[in-house]
Amino acid sequence: MGTPEYTVFEAIDLFASIGLDGVEIVVQDGYVSGIPLDSSVEDLKAIKDHAQRRGIDIICLTPYFSDYNCTDDTKRMAAVDGLRKVIGFANLLGARYIRIYGGTETLTDLETATSEERQEKERLLVESLKMLGQESSQLGITLVIENHFNTMAVSAADTARIVRSVDHPGVGALYDQANLAFTAKEEYEQAIALQAGIIKYVHVKDLVFKSDNWEFKSSDVTHQKEDERSVSTRIVGEGILPWPDIFTALIQSGYRGWLSLEYERRWHPQDIPDARIGMKKSADYVRKCLKKLKDSGLEG
Repeated sequence: MGTPEYTVFEAIDLFASIGLDGVEIVVQDGYVSGIPLDSSVEDLKAIKDHAQRRGIDIICLTPYFSDYNCTDDTKRMAAVDGLRKVIGFANLLGARYIRIYGGTETLTDLETATSEERQEKERLLVESLKMLGQESSQLGITLVIENHFNTMAVSAADTARIVRSVDHPGVGALYDQANLAFTAKEEYEQAIALQAGIIKYVHVKDLVFKSDNWEFKSSDVTHQKEDERSVSTRIVGEGILPWPDIFTALIQSGYRGWLSLEYERRWHPQDIPDARIGMKKSADYVRKCLKKLKDSGLEG
């Protein structure tokens, strides 16, 4: 997401040059810095070999399916089968995580659906993810449900309920405090406490609010359109999120996993500079935060 001007190979080269350890790769047709869904085994092997030569681990894949809870069987199974394909990609690439959406649930859905309709959609979501988690875990791959707007996992509480309902080691939570912040959900202390023990992956990004008077809007699951946004994206450490405190709370909760820079230049290029500048600054800031915590005796 952070390198829309680069191919996957060029992005891997960039990440190696700025000292990153791994890469999270978009899986979607039509995106330069992503893996197309019709990629061959040879295509995937070329990416894996290139990453290995540059000393970069392929950690996570990020597809954009979301209809795992759809009451239309055809649409739901299309999403399930799409994710099955990505599980195969992850296995070939050696990726241990796949970022997923917790189904689809828009603001309009929340306003119009009955409690029975919502319960049915959540039941279908849990059913789909239990099945997919079983399949992914057999390959050592964990599906991580992101705290994300326009899904059934928009809050930390929602995400925790769904993950615990699925109740399978192949499905965990992807903690994203920035998403929780601009959807007016939990502060980091509560979000981490609610999801303690099920957080398997973390997105790190930053933002500032455009004004004191705002309300969340979004008509799309993937990102906010410009006329809906109440925030502007920032380099990590230059926004409002207290990342040193968040890292401390994560470590104290027992989290020892990956921190992925979700540098949203793909969606909001006017807000932040090229990844060579902004991702490097973000990574340098995160490293400084973690070093201070280690020097203070807090091991992570």
